[in-house]
Amino acid sequence: MLSKTISGLFALMVFISVQSSGAQTADPIRRIGFLSVYGESDPSSQSWHESFRRGLREKGWIPGKNITLVYRWIRSRRECQVSGRRACIPMLIDELIAQRVELIVVHGGHPARAIEKKAPNLPVVMAEASDAVGRGIVKSLAKPGGSITGLSSITPVLAAKRLEILKEIVPGLSRVGVIWTPNAPASTYAWKSIQDPARKLGLRLTSVELRRNSDIRKTLQDAVKEGVGAFIGTSGISSTFGVKRISRLVTATRLPAIFLDPASARHGVLSTYNRSNHDLYRRAANFVDKILKGAKPADMPVEQPTKFYLVINLKTAKALGITIPQSLLLRADEVIE
Repeated sequence: MLSKTISGLFALMVFISVQSSGAQTADPIRRIGFLSVYGESDPSSQSWHESFRRGLREKGWIPGKNITLVYRWIRSRRECQVSGRRACIPMLIDELIAQRVELIVVHGGHPARAIEKKAPNLPVVMAEASDAVGRGIVKSLAKPGGSITGLSSITPVLAAKRLEILKEIVPGLSRVGVIWTPNAPASTYAWKSIQDPARKLGLRLTSVELRRNSDIRKTLQDAVKEGVGAFIGTSGISSTFGVKRISRLVTATRLPAIFLDPASARHGVLSTYNRSNHDLYRRAANFVDKILKGAKPADMPVEQPTKFYLVINLKTAKALGITIPQSLLLRADEVIE
């Protein structure tokens, strides 16, 4: 009887030891923050985030299994609509930090810099940023330094390409209205950086500065009266004023326009050209993977876009009486008819 009792106690102790050991060695669920300048219901943003999650799955990180994604959507927050994006970002950063996230992924350079100021040691991955070096977000592409790394495009290069596309569509084009807003730092930077490419292409620029939703229609109409022959959008316009609203108001001017977000063309804008955010978001997962495995952002070179996306809206072209060159149609990734 005694030996059976001892055997039973021994078996129980072994069971408890195994269970305890298993609990100690089980991989913890890692917590990742994501701060987006878009709204939670925005279709473009949702598809980009699915590309990000697909990239995570390719690296073995399964949301809900070994990783938790904690989102904060700027345009979905009523407080942000009232106080403005810049005033709202610090509040959302505080919320993510309170959730004990190990790193934060961001859309845009301004939120990345805001996180670094609040939490200098918290790793930040830019899923997308406009000219991170030129805007002083990182020291260099090869050696970013600090706590920020990720993916960044070169704004003047992309702006020049958009202007070239506009000139292909409208050969006699001489004056372009640049739609930008001081409410978005990337947009302000884009307005400044487009000056040189425009001079090289022999184009005159007209500033079309937007500050409030209520001003958009009149500001665009004033630009038409000043003689602009086409519009070009800048970073931050869609996320600040809403892609659907700004696209439809620009289309209502009956002038050709080129924007960044492919969704703009689906809402009537003649053309869009930009890096592929789907590709950037998927690649952002690589940075997350490496940081979770111990890499330091300061030692991880910032990467640039390798895939670009051109959309032409033929329906809009026909309404405007514009014939799109066949060479441009053949280069387009998407043609809307």
